[in-house]
Amino acid sequence: MTTPNFGMQVTRPDDEIQGALGADFSHALLIDVSEDASAASFPVDTPVRGSTSDTAFMADLGTGLLADAAKGMHDQLTSLNSGADVTVVRVAEGADAAATAAAIAAIIDGITEIPSAVNKTPRIVVAGSTAYRLDLDTVGPVITALQAALPKIMAVAPVDVDGTSMANAIDARETMSSERLMPIGVQARVYDADSNLITVPMAPRVAGLMARVDNEVGGGKPFHPFANRFLYGIAGLSRKIPFSLLDGSTEGQQMLAANVSIVAEGETGVDGAVADGGYKFIGTDNAQTSTLWEQIHQVRGTDYIITQMLEITKNYLGRRIHADTLEAWLNSLFFMLRDHVSEGNILGHSPKTNWFTASLNSPENIRLGHLTVNIGIEPAPVFKVASHEIRRWRPAIDAMVNELTQRLANDV
Repeated sequence: MTTPNFGMQVTRPDDEIQGALGADFSHALLIDVSEDASAASFPVDTPVRGSTSDTAFMADLGTGLLADAAKGMHDQLTSLNSGADVTVVRVAEGADAAATAAAIAAIIDGITEIPSAVNKTPRIVVAGSTAYRLDLDTVGPVITALQAALPKIMAVAPVDVDGTSMANAIDARETMSSERLMPIGVQARVYDADSNLITVPMAPRVAGLMARVDNEVGGGKPFHPFANRFLYGIAGLSRKIPFSLLDGSTEGQQMLAANVSIVAEGETGVDGAVADGGYKFIGTDNAQTSTLWEQIHQVRGTDYIITQMLEITKNYLGRRIHADTLEAWLNSLFFMLRDHVSEGNILGHSPKTNWFTASLNSPENIRLGHLTVNIGIEPAPVFKVASHEIRRWRPAIDAMVNELTQRLANDV
């Protein structure tokens, strides 16, 4: 554009503070088999996006495990007219369990291609055959694929492990080392289309619970834990796991100590039961091998903040490095984190004055256009254990004596 010799021109400063909307962290990717699904609607190995509240979409999924995953997720969305925005990938059932697991793992290996195919990045992945292992000494192919793929799209995955015994469930968890996997040691019993009771994975139900809490409690944001909440649409459990809120030696408590989540059955009139009835999900932790990022809702919440940082920063990339521009960039990050503190999503963050330091930003790096900020945040933890100290309180006796003497004095 040529500057006029006689007239007027308008400039638009590029040092404004930018906001960030954040990403949808309830979008789920479901990968499994469903042999009687519509081949036209769901071609094999092809991602298809839809809503679980769309009856035609759900009917075309057929009756296989992929259809059950979509229904199991949808059953947890109990608000009025609720449906889940999901992407499904139907894989062909193999000649045996190993072949099916390999087909699912192959889809996971290419997970970074799915967001562009459906214009949505999945943040919760529900994959079939996660409990499959060749033997008790190996990691299953689906788990192996998930551990490598999930960080690439900042997603998490509730995964079913061996549901036949506590020992096998914990043994399966011991093959994992990922802050993005949440092992679940019990399966669901549901009614199929012919009213027969069948055993199906629990992971899709937990995925639906995560989406429900995100939207009903978290305002669409993934900062809230989802433990100690009811699961719906299930008729029973693959096995009843002994559990008590008061006894750490129970089987359920031992599984939780090993980072294996459970579903506990309510019991009326029983001290230590999670509820008087129904089925409650109990789980807070992932399969990480350290405690620093062990609570999975903290991983999801931090991922959400990272997507906002990306959204903000990409608006400044390509601009000149100048004090005004850098200040606007840092202020944009600051206001975003300030909002999260006010909403209780994080407990706090490091002072803005500490973010940009000379020690991390040498003149040589700045000349190259490289800038570094060091931002500390503290996600809100989950309330896991309440410890009560109950002791005798002598002042209550003194108060009673004083009250009695006053009464007697009034009787005179």
